[in-house]
Amino acid sequence: MVPEITGAISSEDVRHSGGMGTDRESCLVCNADLIGSEFFSRNRICPVCKFHYSLNARERIDSLADPGSFRETNSRISSLDPLSFSSRTSYRQRIANDQRRTGLTEALVTGTCLIGGSPAILAVLDFGFMGGSMGSVVGEKVALAMENAAKRKMPVVVVVTSGGARVQEGILSLMQMAKTVMATSSLEAKGLPLISVLANPATGQAYASFANLADIILAEPGAIVGLAPMTSIRDSSAKPLPYGAHTSDSHLSHGMVDDVVHRTELRDRIAILLDLLGPRYRLKAQKKAVVKDYPEPRATAWDVVKLARHPDRPTSGDYISRIVSSFVELHGDRVFGDDKSIICGFGHLGGQTVAIIGQQRGSEDEGPDHHGGRTYPEGFRKAKRIAELAEKFDLPLITLIDTPGPHLSLDAEERGLGNTIATMMAAMGRLTVPSIAVIIGEGGSEGALSLALTNRVLMLENAIYSVISPEEAADLIYQDQGKAEQVAESLRLTAKDCWELGIVDRVVQESRDGAHSSPGESARQLRGALMQEISALQPWTKRRVQSGRRKKFRKMGEYSSHFRNAVKREVNLLQGLVATRVRRLANRKTNTASETFGDTKKE
Repeated sequence: MVPEITGAISSEDVRHSGGMGTDRESCLVCNADLIGSEFFSRNRICPVCKFHYSLNARERIDSLADPGSFRETNSRISSLDPLSFSSRTSYRQRIANDQRRTGLTEALVTGTCLIGGSPAILAVLDFGFMGGSMGSVVGEKVALAMENAAKRKMPVVVVVTSGGARVQEGILSLMQMAKTVMATSSLEAKGLPLISVLANPATGQAYASFANLADIILAEPGAIVGLAPMTSIRDSSAKPLPYGAHTSDSHLSHGMVDDVVHRTELRDRIAILLDLLGPRYRLKAQKKAVVKDYPEPRATAWDVVKLARHPDRPTSGDYISRIVSSFVELHGDRVFGDDKSIICGFGHLGGQTVAIIGQQRGSEDEGPDHHGGRTYPEGFRKAKRIAELAEKFDLPLITLIDTPGPHLSLDAEERGLGNTIATMMAAMGRLTVPSIAVIIGEGGSEGALSLALTNRVLMLENAIYSVISPEEAADLIYQDQGKAEQVAESLRLTAKDCWELGIVDRVVQESRDGAHSSPGESARQLRGALMQEISALQPWTKRRVQSGRRKKFRKMGEYSSHFRNAVKREVNLLQGLVATRVRRLANRKTNTASETFGDTKKE
């Protein structure tokens, strides 16, 4: 069997195979026979190596839009020759030739449609029309589409197959980058989603402008992706390019796109995203939830540490899969890479769309990619990007915390570890949407705190939250890590300790033997707690959400607050003891009186 191809095919190869792929007899990549293949005819994908052949604009629209729902807009705008460009074939003649061949007036087709039942503005570039390059008309149609979307409060989906600049329009072509970038601000101001799909090839001015400003960037497998065309990259490299370089798959590993999606799954993925980010239900409580006081602990501090670190304890990914439906994971920080110790995206919780950020410590079976839940700078940047999307789309944010701390290494420091932690905390503090943090396992130092600056902080019963690990504390104080068990009690790191100190607002009960003994039950308890907290926060104004969070952390560590709580607990304890003594005395007097009355009656 021929393996799936993720290597790069040049723009010229794509141009010659593009929209006319149906009449090919054999695959351009693996030479497989394509004659009579229903899969190839329907999807333009090789059934053997899965190479994605190009689609023209009309085919692309048919593959994405619900049948009969597409209504084209601005179809009569066509290019002139603003600079009277001189070449072997006149610009006007080239435009006319491409118009006759493709049936389009320009390289971009825009319109309204339904995708999986959700209304959207769809804009599709056609590589077959002058390489999908961005001239004045393309720039104008992009701007008009986004302005129309802002006016009608509709999301925008753009499909990019483009190669280079419209040289015949000179500097005017370059200015279209500025025009389209400015046009995206109208969507930003209205909190509307922009989703871009990078197909083969996605290069040049379109890629480096509006396509890269999308909230969510998807790409097809093996697509050439980047500012420069493949030929320029090859010419500038002294060595042969590595396999798969300058492709969508490479960009995914470097954190530049959110996901690589096969064409057969693309429509469904976009439909789910539009459903998640479109008109939403909101959780509403029927009555105020009653949160019981923390129950008596059933384990010592060191026992809790061991339970929090149990290798089979449910991870963020486990909880997300059990409590959230229609979850769409996003990848990358759009700067350097995709840190797998952070898993994040959007999903439905009880019909309410939520944004989720989870620290994923991974398991031995998953390999070292999660590096034990220790987060790199790119992980914090990815989390910050999701928090900002939650703010833009007015979604509650849930963070699941399970980390021994940030990744302390020279390369992490050189990539801005301290800065990313600080900016992540600042971004969390600025949110005007409700936010809830849940410490599900080990909440270690700055790595945990950066995701815990939220309106409500929940903690599972056998989780821990500490400035330093017991082993590190024992080494620091006694120069003996063997005394970690002794130090654990002093660190006040259990859920009961954190609740008494006012660090956490609620403790979520686990199974008696720990969450790993009954993951389903633990997930059920957590899901119920999250739904209660979200419904309680929903009525809050944005100002109250932000000021409430600020006041919450402003009071952290105040002696007066802690002292007041301690005194209150002591008073309650004394009152309980006094009440018990009074009841005992009353019972004793009653018993004595009964005995005396009985003796008198006998006499």
